[in-house]
Amino acid sequence: MKYNNDFKFDLAIGQVYEEQLGELLNKKVEVKRDYKCLETGNIFVEYQSRNRLSGIGTTHADYWCYWLSEEHCVFIKTSRLKEMCRKYINTSRDVVGGDSNTSKGILLPMEDFLKK
Repeated sequence: MKYNNDFKFDLAIGQVYEEQLGELLNKKVEVKRDYKCLETGNIFVEYQSRNRLSGIGTTHADYWCYWLSEEHCVFIKTSRLKEMCRKYINTSRDVVGGDSNTSKGILLPMEDFLKK
């Protein structure tokens, strides 16, 4: 975003984001926690558990919220998250994990996850 030190400009931009957040809060959100992501550089996006579709494969949520630590979370449209994960299906990033290694998911690189 281009820098501008005009208060009216900043106020208008702030109001746009406030409206977007208000709309988001009226949507269905699935919440996940992945504190290991800051160590590993990857977010684990589950799509199967115990040989059945789960997680991103069955969600009805409009957005996913990933808690990256006690203090930081990221909201992302579910459709965008699915799009980012698709390119990693059947690659070395399509892994077994989760509780007792009974789940399958994509190790999505944080740099992909946090891109615009």
